[in-house]
Amino acid sequence: YARISPGREVLTDEKESQLEKRDSRESNSTITNEPVLHRSSFQTEQVSSEIEVEQKLAGLPEQNLNPWTDSANTDTLQSHINDEEEIEDLATFLIHRACKNFTVANYLYWYLLLECEDQEPNLKPDFEVREMYLTVMKMLSQTLAKGTESMQRKRYILMKQQIFIDKLVKLMKTVSRESGNRKKKADKLQQLLADSDIFKFNFSKFEAIPFPLDPEVLVTGIVPEKASLFKSALMPSKLYLKTMESEEYVAIFKLGDDLRQDQLILQMITLMDKLLREENLDLKLTPYRVLATSTKHGFVQYIESVTVAEALATEGSIHNYFRKYHPQENGPYGIVPDIMDTYMKSCAGYCIITYLLGVGDRHLDNLLLTQDGKLFHIDFGYILGRDPKPLPPPMKLSKEMVEAMGGVNSEHFQEFRKLCYTAFLHLRRHANLMLNLFSLMVDASVPDIALEPDKAVRKVQDKFRLDLNDEEIVQYIQNLIEISVSAVMPAIVEQIHKITQYIRK
Repeated sequence: YARISPGREVLTDEKESQLEKRDSRESNSTITNEPVLHRSSFQTEQVSSEIEVEQKLAGLPEQNLNPWTDSANTDTLQSHINDEEEIEDLATFLIHRACKNFTVANYLYWYLLLECEDQEPNLKPDFEVREMYLTVMKMLSQTLAKGTESMQRKRYILMKQQIFIDKLVKLMKTVSRESGNRKKKADKLQQLLADSDIFKFNFSKFEAIPFPLDPEVLVTGIVPEKASLFKSALMPSKLYLKTMESEEYVAIFKLGDDLRQDQLILQMITLMDKLLREENLDLKLTPYRVLATSTKHGFVQYIESVTVAEALATEGSIHNYFRKYHPQENGPYGIVPDIMDTYMKSCAGYCIITYLLGVGDRHLDNLLLTQDGKLFHIDFGYILGRDPKPLPPPMKLSKEMVEAMGGVNSEHFQEFRKLCYTAFLHLRRHANLMLNLFSLMVDASVPDIALEPDKAVRKVQDKFRLDLNDEEIVQYIQNLIEISVSAVMPAIVEQIHKITQYIRK
């Protein structure tokens, strides 16, 4: 993909000093419902990478951003920005970094914009909180506008992003109103993308902008003839965006869908993947990007893959699917060994992660496979133990997943079991960090957290079983796997789901 080079004015920040060592940070914290990453943390820490800033931004809705009285103005903020030693609060810190680095400005802008929206009718409005975010948004905008040429350029780019999203939303609403089947709607989508007059915007060719979903990618247009619609009820669009390097970045745009919960879960998966990799444990996870650009629309990074249901329908088994792309006569099950190794590792990683986050409503249509062996999950509409299905197993481990490892008596399955408890032990050592980060989302309008905000962190904490020692945890995870493999109800529910999907088609 086209990456913004360090020389470009939209990405001019130099890397700052490293964060304090993780072990030191975690040893000074206790597991509590009070977040460790509060305002004071920003008084002392300088962040080493924009990824770490983004992780802090993940908890933005719950931070107390408003340190100013009504008399506060951008001149006050500017005086802080001019002196790096005087970063006194979270809002100042984030705006300070946004002025220097466009990646931070991008995420800060879109996260703030989301919080500035009118509250949903079914939620109790918090006018004071919304007013706070409106104030911070205004200060961000005015600080960029009154700043250097580089800062003004960042504000200009954010406005260009906003215009692009607004025009795309109008286009997709027009497509959704089109009568007829999915094919007819897809034709309408391509027609509208190719026509620069209808919405007074040239979707196929526009001034290069950082893509909000992944701001390090510069996009210059959408390829109209490649645009399509998915089969689901809301018919999200699959868009091929042209980059500065004449390559294509594929993304899904969803209209009528609140992606905040998916965004949170993917941020947690990204964090867990990073923590495991720091322990030299690569479980071949697929932490794709999600960005809610509103409570009603947003982008999801597209990963080339098929659902497990589709692989079974077209190839007969997961083994056949892998053999189709990576056959090896003397390999396990006639498949290249690395492919089976990747599959087994990704199964273990997602079994543990979905268990910890209480992900529900798992079926073969939201389990995906890549040609290189990775299994991953999509659609996180149910978390923290919520599940529309009766008697869900503790771990999301389907019969088809186990069969593809060679069955419960195979070497691959035994290695899978070992990876499960190894990953669990590693993540449990970072329980403080994850629980504190999760606690930042307690007051957010994330659906499954908003149901019982006072119990959200406790539900995740309970999954870590901090009352058990490491030896007991190994046995505990082994028992969970055995219970999940032998569960009967999920198989029955899966058959019902298949029948329902068949009727829909």
